[in-house]
Amino acid sequence: MELPEEVTEDIRRRLRKVGGQIAGIERMLDEARECRDIVTQISAANHALEQAGFRLVSAGLKYCIENPDAAEADGYPLATVEKMFMRLA
Repeated sequence: MELPEEVTEDIRRRLRKVGGQIAGIERMLDEARECRDIVTQISAANHALEQAGFRLVSAGLKYCIENPDAAEADGYPLATVEKMFMRLA
């Protein structure tokens, strides 16, 4: 399945953000910051990663709906993409 360039760039941007958040969490651990602050940042990183996954699956669903035959030929019938969505939900 081919992803539009804007989707790929959006996902890359989100993943860079998550990477920065993870680096920040590591610094917080090194600085012995408060547990609640670290957990808050872990939660934010987790949410950002989930959003990247949902963006990817959303693009897949759109592709399947607009190009059902091509999606199935690519190995992404609607049922498969739906299962991907459910893994994220």
